Amino acid sequence: MEWHDVLGNVGVFLIVCAYFALQMEKLASNSYGYLFMNLVGAALVIVSLRYEFNLSALLVEAFWVLISLMGLAKRFRSPQQT
Repeated sequence: MEWHDVLGNVGVFLIVCAYFALQMEKLASNSYGYLFMNLVGAALVIVSLRYEFNLSALLVEAFWVLISLMGLAKRFRSPQQT
């Protein structure tokens, strides 16, 4: 397993953990933790795709990053939310 595979797997782990925490009501969908976990996870998967390209995976992760950034921007503008 190459270093980029490890990064990709860490990214997948972060995304899955964030989703699991959301379903278990440990994180809110607009919480910094949930949004950062998704952002970092997707970014790590994208790094791994640089070495073993897959267009479909890149598209999903690029949208995941974009949506996470939009959520963070919304969150930063409304800091009174939990």
